Amino acid sequence: MCLVIFAHQYLPQYPLVVAANRDEFHARATEPSHFWSAQPQVLAGRDLEQGGTWMGTTRTGRFAAITNVRDPARTAPAPRSRGALTLNFLAGEASPQAYLAEIEPQADQYALFNLVVGDQHSLWVFSNAHGNRGPEALAPGLYGLSNAALDTPWPKVKLGKSVLARSLGDQTLSHAELAMAVHDRGLARPEELANHGLTGEMDQTLSAQFITAGVYGTRSTTTMWLTRGGVAHWCERSFDEVGRETGCVEECFRLDKA
Repeated sequence: MCLVIFAHQYLPQYPLVVAANRDEFHARATEPSHFWSAQPQVLAGRDLEQGGTWMGTTRTGRFAAITNVRDPARTAPAPRSRGALTLNFLAGEASPQAYLAEIEPQADQYALFNLVVGDQHSLWVFSNAHGNRGPEALAPGLYGLSNAALDTPWPKVKLGKSVLARSLGDQTLSHAELAMAVHDRGLARPEELANHGLTGEMDQTLSAQFITAGVYGTRSTTTMWLTRGGVAHWCERSFDEVGRETGCVEECFRLDKA
């Protein structure tokens, strides 16, 4: 997952609203989102190479999403897969705070990551890439996360937050409208990227929200929201190498009591 724009307790009627893209090599084997047979409460896509997931929710309203962190100076292989961090939270019962406290001592066993986990009551963020900052509870607000620290004002993050804010202003949500928060295919201006130390050709290619770069690009877009009345809405659209939609999974279900 490389771009997650989300609103936490931003509107009273929607405790959580998310629009997100997963960017990955198209050759990496993947299952679209579904309720997993071994963890029937979990709704998520599956990375068939390592067995984890990049983003998911559950029948009790748990939520998790992860992005990698781009740092060419720190790219050594890690013994554990980041996708397990999201899956283990979704499949477990620990509170977000307790779960992050549990994984924090082993965080260096994973490649660089930003992790967001939450339930019907709170939302937390934790990263192993930005100094000694521990897990943090998020205040109500609108947030953007890509491959740097939370709310780093990369152009595609700023654009996503702006579009999502306009969508929330309507106060009536749709998957199609939410997807627009992460679907811009335009590249950022070089001077905008240079302000963040992003000056390479690959930085330019990856500056679009929706990436079409041949063998690598946006594999799926997921939009979701939870209602104050306890209903989850989920939609995942899959795309091929040139950005054509190849499939759609949509779910709507009432949450169980946590």
